[in-house]
Formats: sequence, structure tokens, C-alpha cells
Amino acid sequence: MAISAVAAATAGAAPVAGPAPSPPAATATAVAPGTGQPAGDQGLGVASPLAEGAVSTGEPARPVPMSDAPPPGRRLSPARVFAIAARQPGVGGTRLRHAGSYGYVYLKPNGRWQVSFFGRSGREVAQVIVGDGRGRALETWVGFQAAWTMARGYRGAFGGHVNALYVWIPLCLLFFLPFFDWRRPFRLLHLDLLVLLSFSVSLAFFNHAEIYASVPLVYPPLIYLLARTLGIALRRRSQPRGPRVPLVPHVPVAWLALGVVFLIGFRVALNVVDSNVIDVGYASVVGAQKVSHGAPLYGGWPREIEHGDTYGPVSYEAYVPFVALAGFSGHWDDLPAAHTAAVVFDLLAVALLFLLGRRVRDSELGLLLAYGWVSYPFTLFALESNSNDTLVGVLVLATLLVAASPAARGAMAALAGLTKLAPLVLVPLLASHGLRAGPDSRAASRQPPAGGARARAASDLALFAGAFLLVAGLALIPALTHDSLGELYARTVTYQGSRNSPFSIWDLHPTWHWLQLPVELGAVALALVLALVPRRDDLIGLAAGCAALLIALQLGLEYWFYLYIPWFFGLVLLAILGVAAGAGGSSDGHGSRSGSIESAERAREERISTPISQGSSVAVSKRVGIWLRKPSTAWVRSTPITPPRAPVMPTSVM
Repeated sequence: MAISAVAAATAGAAPVAGPAPSPPAATATAVAPGTGQPAGDQGLGVASPLAEGAVSTGEPARPVPMSDAPPPGRRLSPARVFAIAARQPGVGGTRLRHAGSYGYVYLKPNGRWQVSFFGRSGREVAQVIVGDGRGRALETWVGFQAAWTMARGYRGAFGGHVNALYVWIPLCLLFFLPFFDWRRPFRLLHLDLLVLLSFSVSLAFFNHAEIYASVPLVYPPLIYLLARTLGIALRRRSQPRGPRVPLVPHVPVAWLALGVVFLIGFRVALNVVDSNVIDVGYASVVGAQKVSHGAPLYGGWPREIEHGDTYGPVSYEAYVPFVALAGFSGHWDDLPAAHTAAVVFDLLAVALLFLLGRRVRDSELGLLLAYGWVSYPFTLFALESNSNDTLVGVLVLATLLVAASPAARGAMAALAGLTKLAPLVLVPLLASHGLRAGPDSRAASRQPPAGGARARAASDLALFAGAFLLVAGLALIPALTHDSLGELYARTVTYQGSRNSPFSIWDLHPTWHWLQLPVELGAVALALVLALVPRRDDLIGLAAGCAALLIALQLGLEYWFYLYIPWFFGLVLLAILGVAAGAGGSSDGHGSRSGSIESAERAREERISTPISQGSSVAVSKRVGIWLRKPSTAWVRSTPITPPRAPVMPTSVM
């Protein structure tokens, strides 16, 4: 009992020496599949809240009573393990700062022990992993890294081998180099693409557990992208001056088409052989099973994802087909349903960007947008984590694709908003889209009478609101069948707003916390302002405005992670490439609402003389199986012209 007494005295309130609470669930350390290395998870039970980005914990650690006798199959006793942990550097000082702290010893698989120290509030303040074989500490974590194991930089926890330099750096080069024009090195597009890649610097520090460096480095690119997209959304479109610079100056479009095919195959193969399913994907599968079985969607979740019900119902409903197709064992195993869903969401994003590029300009712009998605490393990072974050980006992109219809736009806005709730900030902007002629609209000087314009705007707004409410009501049925709106709000919005995490500057540096509320209110104010002020009212302007709002919202989040980049990446890419290509269109997304014979011919000549890529032509597009729509043909379809019987006069229609 001598060692036990020493351990109890060292503990101050060890399990056998004082009125400590019953042992909380341990903050288990997981092992990333295929790496043999510990992988980050959320810290289960009382130790910490659910952290997006956790991976399967396998067999949980179990508490053992303090004793001088080793348990069966172990060399060390719990008391000896506790004494080893208590004298580790940093542990003593941490416990002094948390008067009344207490500790517990846990058995872990693979010949390991875990000693966790908790403050009076029940929050874990220090953790030590001890190896039974050599009797020494293998890991020591204090502060937020004790409770948040995902902050420890474990290899393979997120994205698997995507983080390896031999994968990440080539992807960065593939993303940037086709758009680089060495004759114009200071082109704004170059800066935009480099800023999108600059999140890699923050991720590198995160992967090395340097959280005090990784978190602040996220904000400069977010702020730049916010300013850039706002500038696009609010700036008047200008007429091109002189010859335009091709988007891809030195790479034939056929090569990029082949690159898209190759990279899609690479991404799918890597997902199958290398990826792991983090807690977000697991929660989506569990929620889908609950929806399928008619069980309460909120509350009653497995212990390892106790707060997996923190998302909107669409996050779970979207996984129902994949659970039906791939099945679910009821355990956090390989989860083929989550893999299948992640791959399908990724392919949908590629397809939607291609269709949006065709809608905005032509098939080649769509090809470049698709290429940008498949070559951008952070979209692969999300795919390899098998999270549900790509679903958010997919639904927002789909909303843009159907922007011509107020009813369809309202329906898709409801689905997007009820995934992770963040896209609800887009509702005012989406509702007001197309209700007025923007400062650059060609129809600005040919508006119908004021009464007719107001009636049309009211009708469009009613269609949007009606479709939004109808689809939102249908999507909420599985949740409201068993729970009230108050319960839903408490488990989603209230929980998300109340948890603390080291993955934002607001909690990492408490001196900045006073600024968080103004930033959050600023995002709400920006949503209302963008809905009311004159703005660029085509698909490029809408994409830029949506991207700006999502980024503004992310700036104020208590918890930010790299998986959130796909929320806005497709929108940013559409905005910057659309502007660089000189593309445009009316608010309905189908080209200009009005025009004349002369303007149509000018547009045709301008497009023919403005290649998107080196070697871009109809012939090249046909060789790779891509249909390149002729702008003049598209204009004729939207603006029928009666054969003239007299000298040709310019005509226009609304």
C-alpha cells in the first residue's frame, strides 16, 4: 500500500483518497486506420464536447481502482502508473492552477495506461499516456490538448496520406500552374489562387500540434477572400478593354479534360484504400438509421458521439439512401455508407461546377471549374475524412444552378440551410435575387412600369418563401415527430454556440473574445445589406455574395476547421474564374434578358476573340467529347428575331 499512499498524496484527491466524483469516461486515443499511429478524436464523456473531426476510438479506456497490485496481463500497478504520471513536466503546474483537481487511472489497449486529471468542473486539464512495458510516459498533454486529442497532431487523423508532402505539394502545383501566366506574373487571379492554397500553411502547423500558430494563420486568407468576393458582388461589371488574357495560357484544354478524369479516379481510389471516417460521417450514418427506423432523431445517441445530433435533419436524411445501399453494422467500423456518400457528394460537386460554368459562359469554363475542384487539396482532404461538409457546398451550388426559378431556389435554400444550419445566412440574399436590376444590368434602363415590376417582385418573393417553407416543413418531419422545435434548437444552435474550443482565435486568445460578438452581428448585418443594396445580379455576383456570407459567418465561429473550406470554395472559384474570363449573364442565369442584333453580334465576336485557354477551340472541344455551345445560338434561343421585311432595325425584348 506504500505506493498507493504516495499516489493518493500526490493526487490530492485520488479515487481512493477523497470524495472525488465517479470516474468520467476517458478521453480515448484512437488509432488511424493503416498508420499504426494514434489518431485524434473528440475526447469522450465529461472530458470535452463532441469535436468535429474525431475518428473511431475502437476499444474505450476503462477506469481501474487505485491498487498496488498489477491487473492481470500488466506489469505495472495503477498506483505506480499514477505516480509516474503525476511527476511529468507540466502536470504539477497545471494541477496547481486548478486547485482541487483529481485524477483517475485507465487501462488502454496495446499495453498502455492513461492517467487523466480533471478540474472541479469535470473538464480534463492534463493527460499522460504511460507504457506498461518500459514504465515511462509516452505522451504528456496539458491544457486544451488534454481534452482535444485532435489538437495533438497525430499522423493520419484527418485525410490520411493526403497530408503527405508527396501528395499535397503536387496537388497544389496542379491547381495553380495551369492558370499561371509567366508573362503577367502580377495577375490578380494568381493572387486569388495562392490565397486559396495558403490554408496549407495553417494545416502544416496543425499537423504538428502547433495550434497557437495554426489558428491565427486561418484568418488572413478568410479576410482576403471575404473582401475579394464582396468586391465582385458589389462592383459594376466593366466592358473589356483590349484583348483578354486566356485563363489557361499555356495548357491545352484537352490536357485539362484528361486531368479531370485522372484526378477523379485518383480521388475515388484513395478514398477506398486510404481514408478513415471521422465522427461527422459516423454521426450522419447513425442519424440516417434513426430516420429509416422512425426513431427520435435528437437525443439517445451512442456514447462515443453523444452530441452527434448537432446538425440539421437534412444532414442525416441525405445519408438514408447510402445506408440502405451499403448497410450499417451499428458500430464505428469502416462505414461503407459514409464512404459511398462522400464519393457521391464529391462527384456531384464536380458535375454542378461544370454545369454552372456552361450556364455562365460555356463548356470550357465548366471544365476549368471542375478541374479546380478535383485538383484543390482541401476538397480531397474533406473526401478522405468522409465528412458531410461537401454536402453543404453541393446544395449551395445546386441552389445557384436553379436560381432562374424562385420556387426551385427557395426549395434548395431550405435543404442547404437544414444541413449544418450555416447556409441559412444566405436566405435573404437568395430571396432577393433577381428582384431588381443591378447597377450593371442591361435591362436597367428598360424596366417595365413600376406597378408591374413590384407585382413581379412580390410574386417571385412569394414563390421563394412558399417553396422554402414547404420543403423545410417536409425536411423537419422526422425531427418534429418526436421532438419539439425547442429541443431541436437546443441541441443544434444552442449547443454549437455554447461549446468552447481551441480552434478559433476567440477561445485560443481570450483577449480577443470581446470582438467575437461584433463579428457575428456583422455577418448577420451583411446578409441583410447584400439583400437590399444594388449588386451584381448575375450568377457570378450571386456566387460571390454567397461566398462572402459563408466566409463572414465562419469568421465568427467558436469552432473552425479545414473541412469548412468546401462550403465556400466552389462559390469562390466560380466568382474569380468567371470574372477573369469576362463571363456574365442576367439574373435568371440563362444569358441576357434583352438584346439586339448588333449586341448579339458584338457578344459573339467578343467570345470568339477571348479564348479561355491556349489552343481553345470548337475542334479541340469536340476531340475530348465536350460540346461547346455557340453564344450566338444561345442568344437566338432566348431572343427570337422575326425575319425583317424592311431595313433591319435593332429590336429588344424583355
